[in-house]
Amino acid sequence: MFTGIIEDIGCITHVYDSSNLKNINNGVRLFVEVNNIDLKTISIGDSVSIQGACMTVTNIEGSGFYVDISQESLRCTVGLSSIGEVNLERALKLESRIGGHILYGHVDCIGKVYDFSPCGESKELIIDIPTDFARFVAYKGSIAINGVSLTTNSVVDYNDFSRVAINIIPHTQISTTLHKLSKNDFVNIEIDSIARYVERILTFDK
Repeated sequence: MFTGIIEDIGCITHVYDSSNLKNINNGVRLFVEVNNIDLKTISIGDSVSIQGACMTVTNIEGSGFYVDISQESLRCTVGLSSIGEVNLERALKLESRIGGHILYGHVDCIGKVYDFSPCGESKELIIDIPTDFARFVAYKGSIAINGVSLTTNSVVDYNDFSRVAINIIPHTQISTTLHKLSKNDFVNIEIDSIARYVERILTFDK
């Protein structure tokens, strides 16, 4: 599990196609360089959140680590198949503080940036999400975008999508990859797990 408090902005520096790899069918192998994370604290088999998606470390080398991304993971996420900066968070320890909210690193859907503009000292990020997931998002509730734990300021429902507004403070801008977002970019979204269970309880009919 994760908390959505980003520990490091890493960088995917190499993407290896599955055609030259064993045991990866139509997926890719990534090499991710770290900046602030001590690689001595990561072991082979550990879970690391990359842009909000939970991945398993397969090898550690030099200034970074390798992960294998399946075709299914590539289909359900964005930002894991090309070179570029990524948000990184190591798995939660039992004694750790939960500064954000509980995340599993399971991307629920892909959202699209409608706007990202200044709002005082902060910036307002507005994202359109699929209607099917709108019932899990609420005013002042929690949502994860590219692995970052955030609080929703408003949710407006339309016929084909829902529009979510979020305030991004300066600290979050500089300590995550969110500052690079612009209109029409796609992002990984994980809904609040509590909302998921509440929905299941209310709709269960034995």
